[in-house]
Amino acid sequence: MGVQKDRVRFNVGCRVFETTATTLANAGRNSLFGAMFDENWDLRSNAGTTTTEHFIDRNPDCFAVLLDLLRTGELYIPSNVPEKLLYREALFYGLLDHVRAAKWGPFDGNMLRLARSVRGLAPGDGTAIRAGPDGGCCVAHGSMVHVYDWMLEEHPPISLDYQRVNDAIWVDADNIVISACERLGRDEGGIGLFSSLTGELRYKFRVMHENQVKSYTGGALSFNSDYKLFSSCKGRSNEYGIGLWDQVTGKQVDFFYEPAGWSLGEADKLQWLHGTNCLLVATLFPRKDNCYISLLDFRDKSMVWLWSDIGAPLTDERRVRDAIAMEETHSVCVVNEYEDLGFMDLRRPVGSVRWSSRSRLMKGKMVDEPCYPKLALHEGQLFSSMNDSISVFSALIGC
Repeated sequence: MGVQKDRVRFNVGCRVFETTATTLANAGRNSLFGAMFDENWDLRSNAGTTTTEHFIDRNPDCFAVLLDLLRTGELYIPSNVPEKLLYREALFYGLLDHVRAAKWGPFDGNMLRLARSVRGLAPGDGTAIRAGPDGGCCVAHGSMVHVYDWMLEEHPPISLDYQRVNDAIWVDADNIVISACERLGRDEGGIGLFSSLTGELRYKFRVMHENQVKSYTGGALSFNSDYKLFSSCKGRSNEYGIGLWDQVTGKQVDFFYEPAGWSLGEADKLQWLHGTNCLLVATLFPRKDNCYISLLDFRDKSMVWLWSDIGAPLTDERRVRDAIAMEETHSVCVVNEYEDLGFMDLRRPVGSVRWSSRSRLMKGKMVDEPCYPKLALHEGQLFSSMNDSISVFSALIGC
């Protein structure tokens, strides 16, 4: 796209603004301004004129801020412009992504800072906290899922009528998949698709066994890059394992049944590995007395890698509380209640943990009722959160 000299004039709320096509093109194709360009990013003009005027009946102060953002790439909000009003106007123009990016900046794991917080029982004692695609999040707590936008303003909560929520995962900014416990004697529980804006149930994902619909408890959730939904499932008879549904049609397309002596149906965590097209399944203490971590290949219904602490010495107090696969280093990282990190090599068919102790660093810092540690990966960095701290490591430490 070359630099254009065509000027464009706007009359916004009886205030006149003049800018260039180059500045407007920075808004992108999906914005209101993107419709002013043809497929070659040439400005559409009337009667061959070089200057056109468009009337928009919106707030002129907010328009000035957004135009300056497109011109400079920086966001400056004057004291006379309420932030919520600016965000509403940015949504109208299709510039909310630009505003969010300018306000928060790129994520830097080496410079973590608290941007904003939500207090209350649900965020402080949630079953699961999941980040949304638009910068918001949802918090599962009991039979409720509390949904927050990127400004941490709460939307109407999603209520499952006393069914305990086990996990939640975002499909897009408007939809959330939620898994919940089965209620005996009632056709409830399982997995459902809900509106993140209204809390409305839009679809229920069914489990079929021998051509019959079965009641089940939905557990850990995950998506792959092929629009497939995975969930751990615990039924009343044979429906123990990992279910697979087509995200577009909502129909069940496969089921990996739990083998004898192993645990899949009560998994705490699922993680899709894009490089190997396999699914990491982790069932962890205290949900089960022993921990089970495996790598499943749905293409041939095989378990290509596995590890369990069955047979570990009774004196070993290191119980795995979370696990995450790191494909770049062909390893699985685990963490125990003392925030010790352990690593296992995925290139060996049966895993064994190589622990890297941090207990001495944490000695004297453990609170009376510590939270379970959680692991996350982002662009080559490993994050371990526990209690009121987040530790950041290079993911290459697993090599």
